[in-house]
Amino acid sequence: MKLSMKCLLTKMKSEASHRRPKRRRLRKRTEISSKDSMGCLPEELIEAILVRVPVKYLLQFKCVSKNWFNLISSPEFVKTHRSFSANDYTRHISLLQFREDIKYCYVSSLFHNSVNEALDLDCPMKNPPQRVYISGSVNGLVCLADGFSGLVLWNPSIRKFKKVFGFVPTQMRECWSKCGFEYDEVHDDYKVVGIFSSMIKANFEAAIYSLKSDSWRTLEDFKPGVSYCGEAKFVNHKLHWITFRRRRMRITSIDLVDEKWGKLELPSYNKGRDLKLGVLGSDLLVLCNNDERTHSDVWVMKEYGVKASWTKLYTISYPENYELSPPLFTYNKGEILLAFKSTFAIYDPKNDSLTYPEVPNVEVAGFYNRIEAELCIESLVCPDLPNED
Repeated sequence: MKLSMKCLLTKMKSEASHRRPKRRRLRKRTEISSKDSMGCLPEELIEAILVRVPVKYLLQFKCVSKNWFNLISSPEFVKTHRSFSANDYTRHISLLQFREDIKYCYVSSLFHNSVNEALDLDCPMKNPPQRVYISGSVNGLVCLADGFSGLVLWNPSIRKFKKVFGFVPTQMRECWSKCGFEYDEVHDDYKVVGIFSSMIKANFEAAIYSLKSDSWRTLEDFKPGVSYCGEAKFVNHKLHWITFRRRRMRITSIDLVDEKWGKLELPSYNKGRDLKLGVLGSDLLVLCNNDERTHSDVWVMKEYGVKASWTKLYTISYPENYELSPPLFTYNKGEILLAFKSTFAIYDPKNDSLTYPEVPNVEVAGFYNRIEAELCIESLVCPDLPNED
């Protein structure tokens, strides 16, 4: 017998009130038709409920009915759900990369020190020639690259990925690459910027990949002979790298909207330090690790493009010979999550303290080995149709 949701609830209450306290009976499961379950609530209310549901349940809910499948798969729903996930830190995960593995744990569990273990992810790049690098994450999509010829866009939440072909310029048989990945909101497109350097002769090139058109184009006005250091960071529609040329360090950017190159000056830090870019809130950040590796200065550009707006927010002290990463996440109480060599650290600027949430099954051996961590949100954003191989 098919019942509406309201009738089913009434039936359940009635059965509960007449249930014998000492004898437990098995009740026949009542099936609810998708038509009746959809009809008991307005579609707007159903959508308002579903956009707040975690991805793993939405993947199951696609099987409820054709209407639910179409709703959850629609671009409008995916975009709205993505916005909810971005603002709900319980939907944020930290990807942990070390050795050949990629694991994950929830950011909320790190702040509450309740991580049982980091869970394994099935990395779509199998047997790469070199180790796999996470070259960026946005809206639930992760860019994986091996530094040579392999590039994959991957959503670990829905377990779908896309292999990006034509990655290496045709005139470069052997080259290394440095990649940056982000979302161009103006054109509603996901883009990868690749900086290529030939391993055979002095040949440099920059290209940009568009997921929407599934194609590469050469970037104009690219100046060769510049070393691009560290990971790219996205602020103000631009990807940024710390670059080095002729003994001078600065920040080089590429605008994903108009594809124009730009430059920014670094803060007035003490020379000879290891520099890394990051993002704090919506501001560009520079982390300056001192040579002794005993503390790091955190600088933030309060007004984009204005050198005088660089402000030193904190100096974070830590045990000798450790290496600090740029902030991964800022909790609403002001605490900052960092990757800290072989573990995580949470810095509280209010009392200038560090705590170390434990992740039992993450161990990094060796002085030069460390965790590579990247923040990712759960989302339904699909990089492409499932790969056949």
